[in-house]
Amino acid sequence: MALEMKVPSPGESITEVEIAEWLVADGDWVEKDQAIAEVDSDKATLELPAEASGIISLKAEEGDAVAVGAVVCFIDTKAKRPDGKPVPQKMSNSSENKSELVVEQAATLHKESYATGSASPAAKKILAEKNMDTSTLKGTGKDGRITKDDALKAVPSMGTIGGGKRGTSRKKLSMLRRKVAERLVSVKNDTAMLTTFNEVDMSPIFELRKKYKEEFKEKHSVGLGFMSFFTLAVVRALELFPDVNSMIDGDFQIKHDFKDISIAVSGPKGLMVPVIRNAENLSFRGVESEVKRLAILARDGQITVDEMTGGTFTITNGGVFGSMLSTPIINPPQSGILGMHNIVERPVAINGKVEIRPIMYVALSYDHRIIDGRESVGFLVAVKEALENPIEFLMNNEVKNALEL
Repeated sequence: MALEMKVPSPGESITEVEIAEWLVADGDWVEKDQAIAEVDSDKATLELPAEASGIISLKAEEGDAVAVGAVVCFIDTKAKRPDGKPVPQKMSNSSENKSELVVEQAATLHKESYATGSASPAAKKILAEKNMDTSTLKGTGKDGRITKDDALKAVPSMGTIGGGKRGTSRKKLSMLRRKVAERLVSVKNDTAMLTTFNEVDMSPIFELRKKYKEEFKEKHSVGLGFMSFFTLAVVRALELFPDVNSMIDGDFQIKHDFKDISIAVSGPKGLMVPVIRNAENLSFRGVESEVKRLAILARDGQITVDEMTGGTFTITNGGVFGSMLSTPIINPPQSGILGMHNIVERPVAINGKVEIRPIMYVALSYDHRIIDGRESVGFLVAVKEALENPIEFLMNNEVKNALEL
């Protein structure tokens, strides 16, 4: 009996996915629930598990775009499991295993013939005139034979003094990456995006973390990082300037009475933006726990579409990669994004004297169609004052209660 495996729906509004990578080969034995493929939607990369054990027959190629509900493979559930065959494991993404796979496939698929890797007499003559070696070309003829047309189109290398490599590679962008590119271009074209900047003296936060981070971690099993301070500072600023927590829908402005804060994190498939729901109801411990949970899911490639949908404002931290300053791009349909950057000791004037303080530059990109200068600058100033005086503005002058110690 052949079981049809269809593409499940990754989430609402998604009608097709792309086969990013088959983790098994045609004719392999697969175990039930074994990951057999990775599929890209325009929002996330998900694993496709086998629905039964048996011999698999693939019906789609890597890179194919297939509709949700379409059959991508069959599993022969009546086939006998090969004797002594170990339970298949998910293929590692390490370069070592990939190179072993390439060697194995090459050994299996390689076919010897008189034409393999050779060139026609006419092609050889043309390549000789161009001072080119046949080994530098990949022919389009049968079994890789270099044709006259290949030789005519071949371009001699310009060469380098040191004889360095000058190769290139071509790789199709994943559906997720293509969608990200499309959205970024759309933002630049469809919004009136501006960016305003400020700087934050991080000394008060440094002092709080130094004093309480060990006790906080021991009690809550999570670190007291910068993200909880920034998230709660943003929640407060959104309360003061609600236009920043809104979006445009045609001729209407939609304001949200909740604060779903998207946080940009780096995952194996690139940048992902999971959402902290109702951040206005969370404490320092709640924010740090949620950030940790979402970051682990993103790192392990287990984040779901629902967990990356519906944010009302975004925080991105380029500082973890060493960025000093940037102009972050709005995450549509949101109207604002706050960029954090690296913390550097800089000389600043304090009460008429020069002191060395840990300074972070912050940037707010916003949609000027619905957010004016007063709101944008005021919002960033509100974030700054909360970060520079967190005990008063974020902790209500009760540090231990705010940290639940």
